[in-house]
Amino acid sequence: MKAITVSDREAGVSGLTLTDLPDPQPAENEVVVKVHAAGFTRGELDWPDTWTDRTGRDRTPSVPGHELSGVVVELGFGTTGFTVGQRVFGLADWARNGSLAEYCAVETRNLAPLPIDIDHTVAAALPISGLSAWQGLFVHGHLAAGQTVLIHGVAGGVGSVAVQLAREVGARVIGTGRTADRDRAAALGVHTFIDLDNQKLEEAGEVDLVFDVIGGEILARSAASVRAGGTLVTIAEPPQEQPRDGRALYFLVDPDRDRLVELAARVRSGRLNPVIGAVLPLEDAPAAFAPNTRVHGKTILRVAEE
Repeated sequence: MKAITVSDREAGVSGLTLTDLPDPQPAENEVVVKVHAAGFTRGELDWPDTWTDRTGRDRTPSVPGHELSGVVVELGFGTTGFTVGQRVFGLADWARNGSLAEYCAVETRNLAPLPIDIDHTVAAALPISGLSAWQGLFVHGHLAAGQTVLIHGVAGGVGSVAVQLAREVGARVIGTGRTADRDRAAALGVHTFIDLDNQKLEEAGEVDLVFDVIGGEILARSAASVRAGGTLVTIAEPPQEQPRDGRALYFLVDPDRDRLVELAARVRSGRLNPVIGAVLPLEDAPAAFAPNTRVHGKTILRVAEE
């Protein structure tokens, strides 16, 4: 099969190449998915799991990317609940070859059925963005109707989903971004937009929850925006600053089949629209990973046609 691989940790993005690899073989309770569309996280070339397996052994050449949508083509021993030819979407394991390939072996617990009326490109934008937003807002942040949430990076893949989910439960949403993001934030339904190019973050005032996807200085300064008893949640890095009389936490997204099913239902009903910024062919993955590439929404790699 064709796959994007990386072998040299020092080379970074420049080490990404389109190569030939053996087709994956499914283990027990796994399936092989023919990948139609795949998503990735630009920072994953810095993740230890990209380079080693769970025992610490080198696993290069490794295939990055962990979001996928496609069709089941092979069942592993003992696999139940899925059939060959079924449309699915979900998350590839962090410490194994990922989704930037024509085929990917995935544990069945990490996959959900994909309704026929959802395009693979849309589905591939859901797993990390959707689950991160849901878990950050509700599992860890306990956001409820009537509360105020400050969401950073509202024009991005995770932030844009978080805005829509927060509004659905009746929360007031303050969003941050760059000047060029203002109209997109308004279209998503952000109640108040903070332009980080021209405004101070502190203008947001105090909020019940901060949901951060940026890290660095923005994360550090956000602690002061959490009111007493509130929460700061980040997927970027462990927070160094704690809110006064509040709490701060960092989390890694967990696979959740039931939640994927719920997210897909929201897409079908029009309550959730993942923001897709670019759709590129698989061979353009190195350019898509480039750190200076700024895309509004999620970049998806199209691997195969329906």
